[in-house]
Amino acid sequence: MSFPDKQTVLDFLKENPDATSKQDIARGLKVKGRERQTLRAILKELEADGTLTKTGKRAWARSDVPPPTSVVVFEKTDENGDLIARASGKEGPYGPDLIYDGYNGKMRGPAPGVGDRGLARIKQTKDGWSARLMKLFEKRDEERPVTGVYLRTARGGRVKPASRKIKHELHVREADVNGAEDGDLVVAMPMPQRGYGPVRARITEIIGRREDPRAASLLAIAAHDIPTEFPAAVVAQAQEHVPAEVKRTDLRDTPLITIDPADARDHDDAVFAERIADGFRIIVAIADVSAYVTPDSALDVEALKRGNSTYFPDRVVPMLPFELSADACSLKEGRDRLCMAVEIQIDKSGTKRSHKFMRAIMRSAGALSYEEAQQAIDGQPSDRARPLLETVLQPLWDAYAALSEARERRGPLELDLPERKVEIAKDGSVAGIRTKARFDAHKLIEEMMIQANVCAAEELEKRGSPLLYRIHDAPSDAKIAALSEFLKTMDIDWPLGERTQTKRFNRLLSDFDETEHAEAVSEIVLRTQSQAIYSPDNIGHFGLNLKKYAHFTSPIRRYSDLIVHRALIKTHGFGPEGLTDKQAAQLDETAQHLVQTERRSMAAEREATDRYLALFLADRVGAEFSGRITGVTASGLFVRLDETGADGFCPASRISHEYWRYNEAAQALVGEDSGKRYELGQTVEVRLAEVTPLEGGLLLELLSEPKPRRPGEKLQPRTRGKRYDRRKGSGKVSRGKGKPGGKSKKRR
Repeated sequence: MSFPDKQTVLDFLKENPDATSKQDIARGLKVKGRERQTLRAILKELEADGTLTKTGKRAWARSDVPPPTSVVVFEKTDENGDLIARASGKEGPYGPDLIYDGYNGKMRGPAPGVGDRGLARIKQTKDGWSARLMKLFEKRDEERPVTGVYLRTARGGRVKPASRKIKHELHVREADVNGAEDGDLVVAMPMPQRGYGPVRARITEIIGRREDPRAASLLAIAAHDIPTEFPAAVVAQAQEHVPAEVKRTDLRDTPLITIDPADARDHDDAVFAERIADGFRIIVAIADVSAYVTPDSALDVEALKRGNSTYFPDRVVPMLPFELSADACSLKEGRDRLCMAVEIQIDKSGTKRSHKFMRAIMRSAGALSYEEAQQAIDGQPSDRARPLLETVLQPLWDAYAALSEARERRGPLELDLPERKVEIAKDGSVAGIRTKARFDAHKLIEEMMIQANVCAAEELEKRGSPLLYRIHDAPSDAKIAALSEFLKTMDIDWPLGERTQTKRFNRLLSDFDETEHAEAVSEIVLRTQSQAIYSPDNIGHFGLNLKKYAHFTSPIRRYSDLIVHRALIKTHGFGPEGLTDKQAAQLDETAQHLVQTERRSMAAEREATDRYLALFLADRVGAEFSGRITGVTASGLFVRLDETGADGFCPASRISHEYWRYNEAAQALVGEDSGKRYELGQTVEVRLAEVTPLEGGLLLELLSEPKPRRPGEKLQPRTRGKRYDRRKGSGKVSRGKGKPGGKSKKRR
């Protein structure tokens, strides 16, 4: 037998799993000269019979044993909710299932999801194989699944993407159709290809029909990979789990009530207030989800994976099974329910004197909607609210009045933006669009939840416990500079270098309240703010103007709150379901994951709402609407319609025959010759020119005349100036040589 032989190669790879390249193997076996040709032939034979898998151009690994450091692809979640990966070679995934086991060592990063790829340390344990991430790779566009509608053609078909960001259609061969029919909503995976030409894809999932009124939500759920089905083990635990017996404070005789939206299915907070000497005693009770979702259980793993509930106009994708979210954990009227509660004592000016946490049992004395509670206080109580008016509601409103004084002294950012609600009919179609009413009842619950969240952060910090803060950074210097430049165009001086404070923004908003610039100023102040996130490191909450803040009040729909509950349980010795050492050590990774799931939900909710609004307006093409300019770019204007809150786009190339320059500082499009302008916040009339319900897009035609040139404003010289090139139709700013009045060849 010549050297090397198959067994020698396999034995070497077993003892040296890190040696994957042909060069490594040859060096390790001391193969030289013609023996290298023999080695090459053996590697090809072992690859052909499936013993080895090609992992690179000149690299191999045993098919049954991936190298200790491997590129992995996350393929699925198993029946226990664990994320499963496999090693990834040149020809695709290979080897055994690998259970995702977090990040390796002290490494941190975003949590992976199905379809993600990364570099991982592979380890065999008594329970199987595990993968600990070293680095999560960023997906390239060609690696991302695409949602859209499948359209049949003579040879296979094509997928028209639902996302406006994807400009090309995907071509599907007959062999890759996977049972899809014309008009099906599908998920398609682009296939590797070389060079130019049509992008090929294979259909991996059929999610519904194009004509289904629920298509708007189905597409958003699929596009953002939001889990909808609970594994069997999770459902079983939700149905069968009996909470541990622990000592609880009995609050069943305290008339706590819930105040929620009229259509709410889960009630995770209840409130009570009473007068005491020189102030008020307030109790905020929160569903004790930790009693049912125990650390590291199947329910816990699934809840962490989802991160939060996702709310669409026609449905909710919950973080927890309905057996918990809408039943066992929901603080239903007249039912005994387990809760975590905080008692807060304030003086007449709303200043907190003390707080005390307790693990309790309660029985809701009433379940009111915001409208019912407000009507009762306004003198029109319903039959359900009347018995609660004097004993429960009036003390709550008196306590809220005191808290409002304290809030005014604190000076949080006062951006009260209108919120639209899409109303869905029983058949799933859009019945109408309305602006959500904003009552004092909303503000009362909001302020009491804020106080409870502050108490949670203060309590855990005082006891030296790790926790997840809800932090909100002050605006960056770059955003403040952009704000200052914008305000200069309105002859307002915003000095740079001073400490940024909420009261400065509030004063600015107040100065322009009820003026023609109110909307523009509100919009630019909103854009100046950073996004709130979760973090185990505290920097305070700029928007609320609070030094310490943590989410405690919604554990049914936010995993972050469950972390805080467990920390409170552990620090107070309230029971066995406290925060584990493992969870405490992974708080940074958990925080990053929860920020991702929150933003994923926000994007999906926004996309679904855009599609529902487009569907609602589909039969009104040609109609005229009033609106406001909410965004200005070089390629055109974004306009929000007053009637529905829907956002549409008016391309710069369709405004007029004049060239329109983008003035970034002023957030305006300015006519190159006339100096007339369309600017942020401006009220305009538009005509609906085109609707694309699949993408949720509205194309608008501007009817209003631009504002006149500002007195004393100098126009930029035309030589070598930058102008919008309508010939290209690309939405970019470039030196234009096109003929004025030319038509764009594309619709953006």
